[in-house]
Order: sequence, then structure tokens, then C-alpha cells
Amino acid sequence: MSVRELVVLGTGSQAPSRTRNHNGYLLRWDSEGLLFDPGEGTQRQLLFAGVPASAITRICLTHFHGDHCLGVPGIVQRLSLDGVRGPVRAHYPASGRDFFARLRYASVFHEVAELLEEPIEAEGTLATGPFGRLRVRRLDHPVEAFGYQLVEPDGRRMVPELLARHGIGGPEVGELQRTGSLRGVSLAEVSVHRPGQRFAFVMDTRLCDGVFALAEGADLLVIESTFLGEDAALASTYGHLTAGQAGRVAAECGVRTLVLTHFSQRYTDPSRFHDEAAEVFDGKIVVAEDLTRVAVPKRR
Repeated sequence: MSVRELVVLGTGSQAPSRTRNHNGYLLRWDSEGLLFDPGEGTQRQLLFAGVPASAITRICLTHFHGDHCLGVPGIVQRLSLDGVRGPVRAHYPASGRDFFARLRYASVFHEVAELLEEPIEAEGTLATGPFGRLRVRRLDHPVEAFGYQLVEPDGRRMVPELLARHGIGGPEVGELQRTGSLRGVSLAEVSVHRPGQRFAFVMDTRLCDGVFALAEGADLLVIESTFLGEDAALASTYGHLTAGQAGRVAAECGVRTLVLTHFSQRYTDPSRFHDEAAEVFDGKIVVAEDLTRVAVPKRR
């Protein structure tokens, strides 16, 4: 059975706290495991979450501030320590090649895992496969940063009543799906349109076109909300979002589940982030906590 869920490994920002590790988010999407922004301590958080290093198929960095990448050395070395088979691909802003090289070889280790670097040169599609398309858009932060979007292609959902009406069953269903027609019956006659699922990951940024493009139609949006509205000036100065702005993005883009994260340690009451976002967004809101899991919503 395929699994589509977000495993939250860390939810802090520049400085971790007693209750919040540096960033770290693993998206389990069928056979893919996309590890986003592994901050310091991510390797240990994976152990606490019960997720093996072999679950990782891609490492996706938004930018090279420490709370988003200082866990790379531990993850890279763990891949080799565990003898992970099959290539693991690493995506990161091309302007940070030197930083990634230092992180990858931060200390001596016996490298046996295959890590393929695929730096991001520009906006667009990074990869395609059975999972769909992995895309990136530029964000607005003091250093070069990109957000990620995973888009599954639209498909068809078979309708049992219509199949029965045309006398189609068993292996014939698979044949009809592969060929598009069977005994004069077209696929469209026995199925309905099924929208593909969408996931978006938006970290450190001010509001910009890229944020809205990434979030458009997302079933699950993971987005930073470092500050509350009372500190909007600080958010703008340092290139971050407030919880209210994150809620606005979700509302305007038709998001189904909104996951708020990357909280400044200055705040002690997480419920305030929920309440501020809920003022403008009436969908499901999750104020992320370390080691929680958030399921990708069922298909529309």
C-alpha cells in the first residue's frame, strides 16, 4: 500500500529550543522519500521518528542558512553507514555548490552510498517520474532560495457501476486502463476525472509570486510562519512570513491542509499561530510539532 504523509522532524528556526529541533521534513510519497531542509540533529530525529535512512531518495534544500542544512553531513554519512542502495539525489541552489561540497565532506568517512548532486540553476521542473513532477520557484530571501512543489498528473478513477454495465471486470479492467478502449468501450465511458495530488514546501521568504505559484491548489502546504503579525516589520526585514500571511496564501490558493512551522523561539504559545492564520483561512490548520505526522489529504 502506498503511503503519502509528512514526517515532521524539526520545527525550530535559527536557534533550536528544548522542544523544537532545527528544521527537517520527510515527505513519504509512495516509493519516494523527499527530505527537505535537514537542519542540525536531523539524523537523530529520524531515529526518534522510526524512519530509516533508506527511506530517503532525495535531499531538497531551499537555501544555505544553517538551520536548513547543517544536518546534511550526518545524513550523507548515515546513507553510507547503512549501505543505502540506489542513488539519492541532492537538489540545492547552484549558487551554494561550495557550501554543499563542504557539508558533504565535512569529515572523514567511508563513502559507499551513491549521492547524485543536481543543483538548481533556474525555476522549472527538476525531475519527473511515477511520482509526477518536482518543480521549484524562486523565493524572496536575503540569500538565494527556492521553494518546492510536487505535482501528480491527473488520472481517471474507474466507476464499478459503469464497468458492470458494460460487462467489464477482472483483468479486463487493467487492459482497458492500458489501452484506452476494450470491445468498443472507451476509458472515458467507465471512469471519471481524478485530479492529481499536490504538495508544496515554502520556507524562508517574504510574500512573492513564487509563494503563491507553489501553493496553488496544494492538498498539503508546508510553509514557514516564523513571526506573528505583531512583528510583521521584523518578518519583512529578515525575509520571513507571519502566520497571518501564511493563512492568506492558503486561502487565496485553495489549499486543503495548511502546516505552519519554522517558529521563532521568541514565542511560547503555539496556539497563537493557529489563531492568527485562522482569521483568514477556514481550512485545516496544523501547527507543527517535532515528530508528528501529517497525512496528505485523501483525493478530492
